[in-house]
Amino acid sequence: MILDGKKLQEKKLLILREKVLKLEKKLTLCVIQVGNDSASCVYVNQKKKMADFVGFNFKYIKLDEDITTSELLSIIEQENNDDEVSGIIVQMPLAKHIDAQLVQNKIKYYKDVDGLSDINVGRLVHNKKCLVSCTPRGILELLEEYNINLSDKHVVIVGRSNLVGKPLASLLLNKDATVTVCHSKTKNLADITSLADILIVAVGKKHFIDASMIKDNAIVIDVGINRENNKLYGDVDFDSVKQKASYITPVPGGVGPMTVVEIGYNLLLAYNLRSEVDE
Repeated sequence: MILDGKKLQEKKLLILREKVLKLEKKLTLCVIQVGNDSASCVYVNQKKKMADFVGFNFKYIKLDEDITTSELLSIIEQENNDDEVSGIIVQMPLAKHIDAQLVQNKIKYYKDVDGLSDINVGRLVHNKKCLVSCTPRGILELLEEYNINLSDKHVVIVGRSNLVGKPLASLLLNKDATVTVCHSKTKNLADITSLADILIVAVGKKHFIDASMIKDNAIVIDVGINRENNKLYGDVDFDSVKQKASYITPVPGGVGPMTVVEIGYNLLLAYNLRSEVDE
């Protein structure tokens, strides 16, 4: 069965729009982009479309690629102090000369819509209320929509990035899953992936996982987005793996749409967190 992220996105956006209409103030999402990376431009546009549909204000700050880390931090501080701004995203990746960790931690934790600051990551590990990285959050929402229980599952994650693999492992542990994380130094990878009840792949390599690397009736979540000749491919060889898996996400149309909608839900949560901080 296909895990349809596009269909769930449409459903969740309608629910979110109803929630936003009931708020006393209009929330503002601030997106800061450095440079003109083509993929980043696409992602910024997706965020704007989501914001327009739901009813958020969208504040877009476009900066030259040669901006310094200190200059960028100063701009973030201005947005931190702007009471009209409910959440802030600094679009990744940043130019190599910019310290991305400093930038992520400059955003106040209750405005950190990407959930990448040390405070939010630490709160996630301790299973406290926080803003969670949107892709892992979207994956859990997708599994929940299809009534896939996690508490008795062995989940194997391939990829340990700060954006997906690490926060996803914490989320799954908080849901009582048994979690194995694999990465570039893992030996005998296929021996491990073939044990997974749920296999989640986020490595950025086209068709990295094929049918020989999964067990019968496994659930396969493909986080990869690989562009080749103007076409998108996942990290999973979809055509071969779908014959063996019980559930599988397509690329595009699987995890990607969920990432976008979770930004909106994180903005709403950011607003509520801010209210708690002000109390």
